[in-house]
Amino acid sequence: MSQYLTAPVPSTEMPKGIPYIVGNEAAERFSFYGMKTILFVFMTQYLLTADGKPAFLTATEGREWTSWFVASAYFFPVLGALIADAVLGKYRTILYLSIVYCLGHLSLAFIDLPSPMLQATFEPKVWLMIGLLLIAIGSGGIKPCVSANVGDQFGKSNAHLMSKVFGWFYFSINFGSFFSTLLTPWLLKTHGPGWAFGVPGILMFIATVIFWAGRKKFVHIPPVGVARYINEFFEGGGIKILLKIIPIYIFVAVFWSLYDQSGSAWVEQANRMDRRFLGFDWLESQVQAVNPLLILIYIPIFTYLVYPAINKFFPLTPLRKISIGFFLTVIAFGLSAVIEQWLVDGSSAFAAAHVTNAVSGGLVDYAATAEIFKVGGNEALANSLTELVTKVNLADAQTTKPVVDALAAGGAFKTTAGEVLTWAKPSIAWQILAYIILTAAEVMVSITCLEFSYTQAPPKMKSFVMSLYLLSVSAGNVFTALVNRVTADEAGNSTLTGASYYWFFTYVMLGAAVVFIVVALLYKPREYLQDESAAKA
Repeated sequence: MSQYLTAPVPSTEMPKGIPYIVGNEAAERFSFYGMKTILFVFMTQYLLTADGKPAFLTATEGREWTSWFVASAYFFPVLGALIADAVLGKYRTILYLSIVYCLGHLSLAFIDLPSPMLQATFEPKVWLMIGLLLIAIGSGGIKPCVSANVGDQFGKSNAHLMSKVFGWFYFSINFGSFFSTLLTPWLLKTHGPGWAFGVPGILMFIATVIFWAGRKKFVHIPPVGVARYINEFFEGGGIKILLKIIPIYIFVAVFWSLYDQSGSAWVEQANRMDRRFLGFDWLESQVQAVNPLLILIYIPIFTYLVYPAINKFFPLTPLRKISIGFFLTVIAFGLSAVIEQWLVDGSSAFAAAHVTNAVSGGLVDYAATAEIFKVGGNEALANSLTELVTKVNLADAQTTKPVVDALAAGGAFKTTAGEVLTWAKPSIAWQILAYIILTAAEVMVSITCLEFSYTQAPPKMKSFVMSLYLLSVSAGNVFTALVNRVTADEAGNSTLTGASYYWFFTYVMLGAAVVFIVVALLYKPREYLQDESAAKA
């Protein structure tokens, strides 16, 4: 006889293990989004060699690396699901891979080791790669298991509570990510990479302890064994179900391609905007905190107001929610394209009116200008400008274009007479508006997909089908990474410049949203829930 429940007990109440799952998820998501929030900024502004020299990536390279990491983190769910469903069960899979996850955070914290210690071991970039790989394996491996573990706690008697719990489960994700998105950029700027990556590691350790503490409260669905799992897959209708659901996930992948660029392309864009908002000067990576904050606000509003109101006139099936979310994503990314065009036009006008003449006339105080960029949080541009002025013949107008471009990109410079010239950059409020729309899309796509994936999967394939949904996140980020790789020039900068980069992804999403309407109409749903009759302790 097992020491744990192996199936849900008939009950109309909330399962006892839910608080432990929600608490674990809040701490784990703090750790993941904390390090992910600063990853692009770290790679493009803080990454050094072991002897302290800049090893910054370009914005294009940073977008590509970020996308590959996210793609990896959402690829490993497939392996984690197979291990959980067939070999170890969800509980042990989550516990063991959480330890791997903690080691990944520890590796990232080693980036800030004293220089002699680094030189005796690995370069910071190597610690970065080791840490990201371990986090991808750990976080990816547990993803399908954690969300499927939520569904496993419910039987038919309390299945009516599942939608609300998946909503609160998603609430816990964003509760953790909101605070980490505010905290880790500040830690990076004030205390360096070691603390910025180390604190999320501490939270991951706490998440592991919380999960372990709830072990006797959970329903532990036992693994079915490799042979039976293969039989279920090939003879139990598994392939037929996958062929039905995979086309849905292909379109969802396009959504994730756009959405996850809020952690890379939108961060880079925010760095060039006026970030003075609500009386604060926001760091470019802190702006992402708007997303989880809005999620916390949106979940109860959508659950109790928006969805019931729409349902009175237009029945909202899961696929209809997803479809509406796709079109909202088009609007959000289209707005970011408009913002980018404003930035390009304003920068060009500033260069033509002020920068070119000041550079050719020797009227720029480059040291003071570099300091302005540093104070504004643009460490990479400050270092780039300092390096450029040592290489370029400033008396030769033919060779000063890179300097002009750097000053125009910074949107400010200080003259030798002590005057600071700037141009009125677009307010970060415009990007926040884009976040407001994108987050509404996330609520309708991501939360819906979690519940949809669980209910459409046979009982013995819950984790695996959930992993296929997560694989759509990976596929979307692979697409983004490949676009950045294919369009990169020899210097590592994208040839898909300015607003054209954003319009490209907007049009791809628009095409996918239109075609998805037809796919959704053809899909015939069927729900599978865990059987209460097998419950035993």
